Amino acid sequence: MSTESSSDVKLATIAAKKSKKAEDEEQPAAPPAAAAAAATTTEEAAPAEPAPAAPEEEEEEEYVVEKVLDRRVVRGKVEFLLKWKGFSDEDNTWEPEENLDCPDLIAEYMQKHKEREEKKKESKRKAASEASGDAEERASKKKKEEGDKARGFGRGLQPERIIGATDSSGELMFLMKWKNSDEADLVPAKEANVKCPQVVISFYEERLTWHSYPTEEEEKKEEEKKD
Repeated sequence: MSTESSSDVKLATIAAKKSKKAEDEEQPAAPPAAAAAAATTTEEAAPAEPAPAAPEEEEEEEYVVEKVLDRRVVRGKVEFLLKWKGFSDEDNTWEPEENLDCPDLIAEYMQKHKEREEKKKESKRKAASEASGDAEERASKKKKEEGDKARGFGRGLQPERIIGATDSSGELMFLMKWKNSDEADLVPAKEANVKCPQVVISFYEERLTWHSYPTEEEEKKEEEKKD
């Protein structure tokens, strides 16, 4: 009896193992969805690697302004020409004032710009002053030359004839025409009487009216005619 029982137990154990093995062989592998879920769970559990920066974040990268070069107003908006640090002058760009965050550089440029404008104005004023001074100097020099210019007999010219006479200055003056010159000028009559008396005489002769007086015979004839 005991032998039969022991034999039955062995057979039952073998059958059970075979049955479990058959079940294991017949059971399909885990579905892809389950595997995917498991993989997802594994990935979520693992630390995430940093994602690369998006293009938009690259465009928003801040560049450093090295210097403000110029200023202009376009459609009522102020723009500055900027030199970027680490870039050549070919990369200089005009940027709206509201987009900038470099007040110190802008203030520095405005101060230098103001100084340049003041220097330009000062140069213009200086140039205008110098031009005015030159004009005054030329006028003064010309006036002096005219004052120093020899007049009358001091010109060393030969008197040709007397055109007219005047005593408006309180002294009798002759308007003398000179030989080989179209410019006549006044000379004192006293000086003309000494230096060119013949010219003076000719002037008076041209303006005198000569009267002839009758002889005695002519007077007798006239009286006889009256009688």
